[in-house]
Amino acid sequence: MNKVVISVLGQDRPGIIAQVSGALFCRDCNIENVSQTILQSEFSGIFIAEIPEDMSLKELETYLTAETAHMGLHIFVKTLAVPESLPVSKKTHPFVITTRGPDRKGLVATVTDIIARHHVNVSNLQAVFKGGDDPNRNIMIYEVDIPAETDQKALEDELREKAGELGLEISIQHRKIFETMNRI
Repeated sequence: MNKVVISVLGQDRPGIIAQVSGALFCRDCNIENVSQTILQSEFSGIFIAEIPEDMSLKELETYLTAETAHMGLHIFVKTLAVPESLPVSKKTHPFVITTRGPDRKGLVATVTDIIARHHVNVSNLQAVFKGGDDPNRNIMIYEVDIPAETDQKALEDELREKAGELGLEISIQHRKIFETMNRI
């Protein structure tokens, strides 16, 4: 079997995952991973699936597009790129960076630029901007993996300095602490 990435975009409604997963099942495809979210009124989903050897990407994309036409979805299928040799995994520490404060253009770009310059990978990002200056209406949550060799103090200092300039409240916590403090 070949592995593929299937991207699904469209206006949110009940049944999208059921329709796509059912269509894949009918064509003898095995879903290995799914990640989906709803941003405002838009659905976005990514499926990793194994498909039969004799099925082409175009054939699968055409089939899924036809099976979901009544839902107005946009489907894109591509081969999952598997590196010839897996990179040696570096030891990393999982952290959560949360910012609250006034919305402005370039906010995500500014914060992620600092994170990237310190060679930190963002594994998940959620940003909710509802406008205005109420800090509780504009929240960003970055889940990051900080390499052990990263100067964590320098990263935190730079993030805190920029947050101060932008009028943001910032919290930087180890993921386990964040999860413990936010457990209901």
